Amino acid sequence: MQTDLVAALDIGGTKIAGALVDDRGRILVRTQRATPAREDGETVMRAVEEVLAELTASPLWSRARAVGIGSAGPVDASAGTVSPVNVPGWRGFPLVARVRAVTGGLPVELIGDGAAITAAEHWQGAARGHDNALCMVVSTGVGGGLVLNGRLHPGPTGNAGHIGHISVDLDGDPCPCGARGCVERIASGPNIARRALEGGWRPGPGEDASAAAVAAAARAGDPVALASFERAAQALAAGIAATATLVEVDLAVVGGGVAKAGDVLFAPLRTALKDYATLSFVQRLTVAPAQMGTDAGLVGAAAAALTRRSDVTAV
Repeated sequence: MQTDLVAALDIGGTKIAGALVDDRGRILVRTQRATPAREDGETVMRAVEEVLAELTASPLWSRARAVGIGSAGPVDASAGTVSPVNVPGWRGFPLVARVRAVTGGLPVELIGDGAAITAAEHWQGAARGHDNALCMVVSTGVGGGLVLNGRLHPGPTGNAGHIGHISVDLDGDPCPCGARGCVERIASGPNIARRALEGGWRPGPGEDASAAAVAAAARAGDPVALASFERAAQALAAGIAATATLVEVDLAVVGGGVAKAGDVLFAPLRTALKDYATLSFVQRLTVAPAQMGTDAGLVGAAAAALTRRSDVTAV
């Protein structure tokens, strides 16, 4: 017996990926386009339509019953709109309605990219088996999502768990979001590199001034590079502990490009967490690296669509 499938879209500032996914999370068909992020909104939408055209041309498309979208945010799932910071042509863009029109009226489920990655890690990755977890992406920005009581908790607009904009330094640097001392302003890849440069670190010949280069220098024992990662780890620990204190998660999964630094990040993160997660009900909180890799956005978008479908069917 053939099982139903869902279509999945993973939309970011660099790429727009699409897939047909089965109910076990297996990607059966995939396609991708570069995001024309500096172009107008209709040009970006045309790239989405090209991805969907490849999916609808597949012989498997007839089994697709819903579409899940994980998009860079902010998103507004209640309105079906997206306003990605890194795609300026989309402000309040009616993505759900446009995708529904292209796919013949299929149900469309929209969540933020942090929530999508969280759904994937809970379904098949490092958060599998945990009923209450925070999953984070630490990369160019810092995002996240929540699993509460065994289910993804995207919130009314799809942005719940956006840990990157918790303020952890009241007198800290201004953040582009308008607040001060946000986790993202301290712990994102560009800000790790910025802090290291301000401290006197310099990349080697032929190297970019990136968080990956800072991580390599930290592994070699460079004190400024180590200090920059320790500061990032402290900010992450403060944000994770605050989240755990509010909603009693017992696991924080950390992925994204910065997490590839490995022990350079995770060792000081686990140490700092002991200083912030001090109350009895959060002392069992653990941190783990993400497992799902580059397919997390697609798998998570599919999970959201499958969950929504099962909820509707059960009513």
